[in-house]
Amino acid sequence: MIQDYFVELSRYFITLVIALYALESFLIFRFRKEKQKRGCYIRQICLLFLCQLLCFLTLYFRSENREYLFFYMYLQVFFGVVVVLSPLLYEHINRLLLHNMCMLLGLGFIILSRLSIQKAIRQFTIVVVVFLIGLMVTAMIMKFKFWHKAYWPYALLGIGTLSFVLLLGNITRGSRLSVSLANFTFQPSEVVKLSFIFFLAAALYENVTLKRIAATAVLAALHVGVLAASRDLGSALVFFVGFVFVVFMASGNYLYLGLGMFSGCVSAVSAYYLFSHVRNRVLAWQYPFTYIDNQSYQITQSLFAIGNGSWFGTGLFRGTPEDIPYVETDFIFSAVCEELGVISGICLLLLCLSSFIMMMRIGMESRDAFRRLAVTGFGVIYIFQVFLTVGGGIKFIPLTGVTLPFISYGGSSVLATLFMFSLVQGLGLKDQEERSVYVRNRKGTKKEVYRKSDRKKN
Repeated sequence: MIQDYFVELSRYFITLVIALYALESFLIFRFRKEKQKRGCYIRQICLLFLCQLLCFLTLYFRSENREYLFFYMYLQVFFGVVVVLSPLLYEHINRLLLHNMCMLLGLGFIILSRLSIQKAIRQFTIVVVVFLIGLMVTAMIMKFKFWHKAYWPYALLGIGTLSFVLLLGNITRGSRLSVSLANFTFQPSEVVKLSFIFFLAAALYENVTLKRIAATAVLAALHVGVLAASRDLGSALVFFVGFVFVVFMASGNYLYLGLGMFSGCVSAVSAYYLFSHVRNRVLAWQYPFTYIDNQSYQITQSLFAIGNGSWFGTGLFRGTPEDIPYVETDFIFSAVCEELGVISGICLLLLCLSSFIMMMRIGMESRDAFRRLAVTGFGVIYIFQVFLTVGGGIKFIPLTGVTLPFISYGGSSVLATLFMFSLVQGLGLKDQEERSVYVRNRKGTKKEVYRKSDRKKN
């Protein structure tokens, strides 16, 4: 009887906890000094662990499967290590990005555990390994100084990797997306996004002449063209938007932004006439209930799930998200809205938005042009990917097949996003380190001036 009451009330408490965490993620922006933010950080950590406790107790009470309890304990150990170890290794690490990463991963593990505990465990294994590697990536970004000099290697690496997938990759739903190594399937385009942003930043951070922009555009077009030939149009769109934004940030010229938007519209119309699956997705977007048994089955089931969840959700194990094809990858947001509620879904988007705002702040405050372009570029492709996934799931735009960062099932997606956050942290820490050295040097200079003036008086 007590368990029944707990399960029924938990959906309201879970929504409240997620909403309070989302609120804290924006209250942090009121403060400039880290000492002033400590209260928000402590409350975020408490809410993170409370959300995990409520959700996994609900999963256990509803299923009576002890695997959920064991998995819950592993998760708490991991998140405890993350929130403690990372600040110990990097004193000035951005806590908001760190905590948001843990919260989003936690929500992803909750909904994946609900759909398939085996897939959740597999995803967790990948996350643990990649997080440890990510700590080393952050250290490498801070230690080495050649990142802005590898203009051509970034481009050649990206184009070569995508071309390899085009020629020898596995075909998934009509597109060449992945390669297989032993029992592991990997989607290289997820990681190439990172080298692509580094390529753009290295190419444009000190040279924004028309000749350099034209050369960069040709190499960027090769990236996008290979993806289009592979029929990976969702990733091609993400690459294109990243290119347009970084060029605009580097040049400050609205003409390039306008040309980019015009080119995007022309490319979208061309894709509609060149690819049959694009026409099917547009048709499903325009008339979902007319073609409910065929092209529109996914999107209509997604809309039914969101509507069924209402504001506070049906509760874990009380919805039917498994009725949506590919729910754990393309429609994970709909599953969240159905069982955790639309309010929780909105708060999830707010967490993504606060992470994006923080990335943009880190980038815009950087005195180094390369780091500014790289961090803001990462922020744009991150939030744009969120927009594509959620927009497709709620019928705001046609489906693109892009995954939701940190939430969707997929080793390549979570690997790339973890590395992205590690790179942003490293670039931000490097900027803080240089700023601290500059401040110390300024103070030392002032002291020397005072000492010399004292000597003259004496």
